[in-house]
Amino acid sequence: MSSVKRSEVPVQETWNLEDLFLTEEAYLAAIGNLKHAVEDAVSALTGNITNAQQVVEAIATTEKIQEQLVPIGTYASLSHSVEQTNTDNQMRSAQFGSVAAMIATKLSFVKSDLLALDEAILEEAKRLNPDYANYIDKLLIQKPYQLHPEAEKALASFGATFNAPYELYNTTKLVDMKFPDFEVNGESFPMSYNLFEGDWELESDADKRRAAFDAFSAKLKEYQHTTAKAYNTHLKIEKTDADLRGYNSIYDALLQPQQVDRSLYDRQIDLIMSELAPHMRRYAKLLQKTHELDKMTFADLKISLDPSYEPTITVEQSRAYMKDGLAVMGEDYGKMLDRSFDERWIDFAQNAGKSTGAFCSSPYGVHPYVLISWTSRMNEVFVLAHELGHAGHFYLANEAQNVYNARPSLYFIEAPSTMNEMLMANHLLKNSTDARFKRWVISTIISRTYYHNFVTHLLEAAYQRKVYDIIDAGGNVNAPKLNELKREVLEQFWGDTVEINAGAELTWMRQPHYYMGLYPYTYSAGLTISTQVSQRILNGDENAVAEWIDVLKAGGTKTPVELAKMAGVDITTEKPLRDTIAFIGDLIEQLEKLTEEIAYV
Repeated sequence: MSSVKRSEVPVQETWNLEDLFLTEEAYLAAIGNLKHAVEDAVSALTGNITNAQQVVEAIATTEKIQEQLVPIGTYASLSHSVEQTNTDNQMRSAQFGSVAAMIATKLSFVKSDLLALDEAILEEAKRLNPDYANYIDKLLIQKPYQLHPEAEKALASFGATFNAPYELYNTTKLVDMKFPDFEVNGESFPMSYNLFEGDWELESDADKRRAAFDAFSAKLKEYQHTTAKAYNTHLKIEKTDADLRGYNSIYDALLQPQQVDRSLYDRQIDLIMSELAPHMRRYAKLLQKTHELDKMTFADLKISLDPSYEPTITVEQSRAYMKDGLAVMGEDYGKMLDRSFDERWIDFAQNAGKSTGAFCSSPYGVHPYVLISWTSRMNEVFVLAHELGHAGHFYLANEAQNVYNARPSLYFIEAPSTMNEMLMANHLLKNSTDARFKRWVISTIISRTYYHNFVTHLLEAAYQRKVYDIIDAGGNVNAPKLNELKREVLEQFWGDTVEINAGAELTWMRQPHYYMGLYPYTYSAGLTISTQVSQRILNGDENAVAEWIDVLKAGGTKTPVELAKMAGVDITTEKPLRDTIAFIGDLIEQLEKLTEEIAYV
């Protein structure tokens, strides 16, 4: 990470957490108020959830508590994510974990009492308050897997403890792991997680890039056993929970809240592994040829097709790109984008201890927050558009739905974000006839949008499935086994086109998504949907944008299949995924032709 301290970062580069709480005192007071509200709820609801009206009242009471809990948790999480080395932030985050576990423990009886009722009572409650129908329906799906109330209470009390493996992963990665400088031809260069993923991985000088990869991998290797142990512990927690609740497999347990069946999960992995691979191997060969590389290694896959044409961009310029590229989404969406810059919803800074990558947090009742470490590379226009896609989604969903209905299935969560990347690409392509610029845009779509979501995250998913197969059979994993599984997947996808050099197998250590259930495959699922909808928009379908806005507003009130159908996409068939893979193949063919055309100019 950068050596700059958080206190040295210009305020305008940081997000404004005062929209959550003006002061630390206000935050602590909110925790006090929340604890009182929980005690009042326990007193009012214990033994008093027996009829439909009381069901509605119980859900309304827990809804208010959830609305209070969300900004508190967000404040603790976001302040920690920008400076994980800060002791106060560490303790605040840990304190919130304890508070959340305490609340879950005290209120666990509510869910147990609701599920103990006759279904006719719950159906009547749905009629009394249709806003809670979706919540009750999801509750009923869980009924066969609900444990004895005392068991649920005991498990809830371990909430913060069960999250410990993820905390250990982040502490190892962002606090303990210190990268020394690395040398190339007698010259020394700085190294950190963010420098590697934001700069060195994209470096056009092959000697520097490969040396950086080796240095980065060497440091990861020192921590592989600790990281693997933390991950194995997380997996065993998931497996134990699935077994205790009576699920047939860990997959059933993890896919149930996503509201999709195993066939949709397996299809994404199997089709992409077999049918996208030939297209991406052509892309790898094009990179090798264009850069005149002696061989194509795993360390070379993130380079730009035309690094001399990689424009730089300021934060203020990125705002104009967001407004122009996403203008098709309408005036209200544009106002949201303006607010995100004017009101400091976005943390652009690079400082010591900041989380790697980029994410969007969307607390109910406030506004979204976006984390990104701005390197001024033009491709960050796509990263920012992606995260603002999440922001726009929850800005609309939170406004239209209650706290229980706002969040859709994880399967759908990446559709709005990748949609914005596609809209940005369409805008840039439409506004230029220059072959070199068009090649840069298309290569960025491939290297950023599709590589990131359809390759990086999908290969994570293929690897993750191998891991879960072992865990589901009652086994365990360690660092050598995880390395072996990761290498297998990379070699299967890239064949003999790319040399999977030493260190590539350690990329399983870089991704926090493995602590979030079956998350990695959902990137390609979301991008499959958004590719098809963005094509509707590009081809002038007058209803496409309005329908998409309705989808965003629907939040979690519909299943992924229903949400996709609202947008004109049928994900119960292979067609959208096959069409998207063909679309990627067509983009790579365009790149090959443009490269030839430019070479002869």
